[in-house]
Amino acid sequence: MGATMLDRAHRLRRRDEFTAATRAGRRSGRHTLVVHLQLAGGPAPPRAGFVVSRAVGGAVVRNRVRRRLRHLVRGHLAELPPGSQLVVRALPAAADARPAQLAEDLAVALRTAARTGAAA
Repeated sequence: MGATMLDRAHRLRRRDEFTAATRAGRRSGRHTLVVHLQLAGGPAPPRAGFVVSRAVGGAVVRNRVRRRLRHLVRGHLAELPPGSQLVVRALPAAADARPAQLAEDLAVALRTAARTGAAA
């Protein structure tokens, strides 16, 4: 498996999975991204998906942002409870953000979404 890929078991791929996580998940936004975290129980591993629209930039820029986000999320998967689904949506500011800024925004957004989800 390539260095920037998520294992198949950890990927969201179907539209209904993205929709469910976006609608039912806890939302937390930062300057460069928005996360939707659906905390669901079950034996399944945590899974993640990415939304990088044309508003972020051209194909090269979108792919670079997606690769960076995928790499960063892979490091946080162990922190997520089993069965949870995460959708990370890049905002236009992600195109010009330094990798360290993306990492910080993702960590803070995930912490906030998980904390909000635990309180409910």
